[in-house]
Amino acid sequence: MQVDDELCLCFHVSWRKVMNYARIHRVRVASQLSECQSAGTGCGWCRSAMRRLVDRMGDSPPSPDDLQRWLEEEYPQSNQYAEGRKQHIASGKGRPPSSP
Repeated sequence: MQVDDELCLCFHVSWRKVMNYARIHRVRVASQLSECQSAGTGCGWCRSAMRRLVDRMGDSPPSPDDLQRWLEEEYPQSNQYAEGRKQHIASGKGRPPSSP
């Protein structure tokens, strides 16, 4: 996974966008990230990743390079991440927002 890949696939919000939001706004709980372009408010697939990101950011956010390494180590390629979301939705655990 790369920082410019999408974390929230429903609303097309990148990891970079969410990481910067969390750093700038000193996010303490993942639900605060919903204010970042509605991340996490669609099907729910990205919520666990958002919780892990907030935990990783902690009291002293790591450098962007450290976050990129963590992302590469902890998360699959973007196509595998998207496939996991498909399975999440197919199993009835969430529904993406309807298209306008």
